[in-house]
Amino acid sequence: MSESGTQLFARLEARRSLKDIEPRLFPEDGGPDQGEVVELYGLEGTGKTELLYHLLCRCVLPEAAGGLQVDVVFVDTDYSLDMFRLVSILDNRLNAGITNVSDSSTAGSDESLLRSCLSRLLVVHCSSSSQLLLTLHFLETTLSSRPGIALLLLDSISAFYWLDRCEGGATIAKQEEKLSKCAELLGRLLRDYKFTIFATCHAIRRSYSGPSSSGASSSSSTSETDRPYLCRPWQRLVTHRLQCSRQEVENNPRAAARGSKEQRRRQVFSVHCTSSSSSSKTKGSRISSFCVTDRGVEFI
Repeated sequence: MSESGTQLFARLEARRSLKDIEPRLFPEDGGPDQGEVVELYGLEGTGKTELLYHLLCRCVLPEAAGGLQVDVVFVDTDYSLDMFRLVSILDNRLNAGITNVSDSSTAGSDESLLRSCLSRLLVVHCSSSSQLLLTLHFLETTLSSRPGIALLLLDSISAFYWLDRCEGGATIAKQEEKLSKCAELLGRLLRDYKFTIFATCHAIRRSYSGPSSSGASSSSSTSETDRPYLCRPWQRLVTHRLQCSRQEVENNPRAAARGSKEQRRRQVFSVHCTSSSSSSKTKGSRISSFCVTDRGVEFI
């Protein structure tokens, strides 16, 4: 397959590294590097999509507002993207982040800043694994024409799991065929264009029959809902995993030790990050807590 000059330029040009996308989520050696994949895993209602909004805003906001000022592609397979929510968070971040705006600024200039942020965002909706695969093929053209794209958000990679299981046939290989092709294509795009992927993945309960492996104890910290279940090609891509969960504030000493009674009643979410990045020989981990407000994610 021949490659145009534009495609070669976009592929070879250094894209913005996102290792500093959110220092409070990742271990000390930083977040994901170019060409790496972060999986946000957890049950429904554990803050995964809100984290995506937080990371998205961090990327599209201008540097003057504390952002990275890079382009983002959001692939929405759950049809859960709330643009009103996203715009509200962006507006709050802009108002809080840009303090050097003169008193003569008008609402029109504020709106132009918001429009500038949204111009860095490309949203695509998918309703099947086949459509997702076609979208990823289309993405290569987008990456070629927009070298500023540094982040792909996928909410969620597991949206069509049960549909594929029902339609795939009798064997696991057939059931996972479409997702495997998507993962293999993503792997090639990552190698060629050096962007970063954050993808949510729903937790699923699976029944594991048979004896447990030697040395495993009933008190193991890994529950059955925490075990990876998507196809091997996807599992091989993942370099960082954010295990999301929900907790009560009363169980969080740091949150309970400060703030008003109303603040202490707010729902708190936990994120356990495990990192096995190829750029780092050591495997790191970190646990963070946050709550969700009108301004988006606030870390505790």
